[in-house]
Amino acid sequence: MVARRRGRQFYQGSFWGAQTGPNPTDRAKLGSKRHLICDGRGVPLAIQLTGANRNDSQYALALVDAIPNLQGERGRPRHRPDRVLGDRGYDAESIRQGLRDRGIIPFLAKRNTEHGSGLGRWRWVVERTFAWLNQFRRLRVRYENRADIHEAFLSLGCALICWRFLRVDWAA
Repeated sequence: MVARRRGRQFYQGSFWGAQTGPNPTDRAKLGSKRHLICDGRGVPLAIQLTGANRNDSQYALALVDAIPNLQGERGRPRHRPDRVLGDRGYDAESIRQGLRDRGIIPFLAKRNTEHGSGLGRWRWVVERTFAWLNQFRRLRVRYENRADIHEAFLSLGCALICWRFLRVDWAA
C-alpha cells in the first residue's frame, strides 16, 4: 500500500520547482533566467539557470569558471578567454577584480552612464545565441518544474548549436 497525499498535488510557490523566483518585470510571476557566455561567433561555452529574481552579477565569476578548456595551438591548452564583454548587469568592482585575477581583461559597461558604450557591436552575438536557443520550442517557455530537466534541455540546445557550427566548418 502506498500513502496518498490529500489536497493539492503542487503547493503554491513550488509548482515551477527549483531555480525559479518572482520575476521583477512580470508582475512577480515565477520564472527563471538563463546566464550565457559564448565566443565571438556565438558558440555557447557555458550556460546556467537561475531564478528570475537573481542579480546577474552574482553568477558572473561562476559562469566564467564553468567554461571548459578551450582548444588552442599546440602546447598547454587555454582555460579561459583573453577578454570578457558584459552589459550593465555585470558592472561591479568585485567582478572586474575577479576577472583580472583570472588573467582576463574585463570590458563591462558602466552603470549610470549614457547608452552608447560601444559594447552593442559585440553584444548582439549573445542576443543572437539566445534567439537560436529560443528556436527550440521546449526552451522558449519553461514547462518543466524540475530544474535539472530544463538544464538538460538547455545543454542539448547548446550542443545542437555547436554541432551546426561544426557541420558548417567541415563543409567548408
